[in-house]
Amino acid sequence: MNALVTGILLGGFYAALAIGLSIAFGLLDIVNIAHPAFIILGAFVAFIFNSQFGLDPILVSVIFAPVFFLIGVLIYKVYYASFEKTGAEALRGLAFFFGVMFIIEVLLIIYFGVDFQMVQADYIDFKLTFGGGVDLPFRMLVPFVIAMIMTLGLQYFSSKTFFGKAMQAVAQDPVALRLMAIDPARIKRIAFGISLATCSIAGALFVIVMPIEPSIGRLYIGIVFAIVVLGGLGSQTGTLIGAMLLGLVESLITTFFGPSWSPAVAFGALILVLAFKPTGILGRVGDTRG
Repeated sequence: MNALVTGILLGGFYAALAIGLSIAFGLLDIVNIAHPAFIILGAFVAFIFNSQFGLDPILVSVIFAPVFFLIGVLIYKVYYASFEKTGAEALRGLAFFFGVMFIIEVLLIIYFGVDFQMVQADYIDFKLTFGGGVDLPFRMLVPFVIAMIMTLGLQYFSSKTFFGKAMQAVAQDPVALRLMAIDPARIKRIAFGISLATCSIAGALFVIVMPIEPSIGRLYIGIVFAIVVLGGLGSQTGTLIGAMLLGLVESLITTFFGPSWSPAVAFGALILVLAFKPTGILGRVGDTRG
């Protein structure tokens, strides 16, 4: 039971890390390899204001989400003018985001060094224990709840609002979008800003769950891309389902067979799912083939 509870909570945490990438990679076809680095940047922002002023890390992340949005808009402008507009976004765009990732890491190392940092909050060390010895640590529960709110909110936004439907239209048929007198580049610019705004909140959740250091984001590059592909490109609900599956598999394997097996089995499960359903669990947004 503890393994199942931990797996569900871990899945919610993974969903928070991957939900922004489901927009950038799933809907916009932008291979933002620097996504986890922006999450760690958000984590360090939360750490600074928590350690210096005692502010709650989640509150700090919400305050700075518009700043991350503006950073995302500026980065997409550079990306569009340098690569997408010229049709050279595939390999060169990937190299561009590799460069962004290393710049973020180097700046964080220069300022903070390589030591692990933690935040303080009243709820971090609190836990509920139920009959049978099942623990519910708030260190994981709070990120799980915030991740659910983020995921369901973005799902509602993308499916019920005009701009959300425009984001899906960019993924399906940008030419038709132009015929509707809507600029796809503008839609993608704002959508990429939203994807980076989620990094601010995900970063706060990250530093609540575990200590951080500047290069730790590299360990999660494969995980977040695997979740987005597993759930179905562009689907926020699929991202949540994929994160839950990955979290459950990782927790169960770690509990019964040891932590060294969990990455291999988790990504093995990804390969099996994609072998039978290449479009992911819920399929790619706009793919009528299912």
